[in-house]
Amino acid sequence: MIKYKLLCNDCELKFDSWFSSSSEYEKLKKKKLLICHNCNSEKVEKTLMAPQLISKSKNDEKFDTQKYKKIKKTIKNYQKFIKDNFKYVGDNFAYEARSIHYNSKKPTKGIYGKASLKDVKELKEEGIDTQLIPWVDEKEN
Repeated sequence: MIKYKLLCNDCELKFDSWFSSSSEYEKLKKKKLLICHNCNSEKVEKTLMAPQLISKSKNDEKFDTQKYKKIKKTIKNYQKFIKDNFKYVGDNFAYEARSIHYNSKKPTKGIYGKASLKDVKELKEEGIDTQLIPWVDEKEN
């Protein structure tokens, strides 16, 4: 099977079509069976195309896997540090961050938890320093 990008010279519609072979395309073209599905014109031609080349050697796959494992290990090390040194506040992160920021008497131990992007943006607008950190679930492979 081969896929061609086709162009209707009447309505200038570009569309893809599959053919069993390049010779099949030529046969259909010669018999005037290639028709634009938009305007029913027979003035349909192939356009310039670039082949899609997919080449992946075993070394590339091994390298990508090693890189992924290294990044995942680094993230897990950060997670361990955060869990050991900060208080988990769950979905109450925005509320707790504001409480710490606006109440000078409240202990200022660092916190971590969940917040929407909207909450994070609002906290930053209020001058409350927050960071988004990638998190890898313990159950993931």
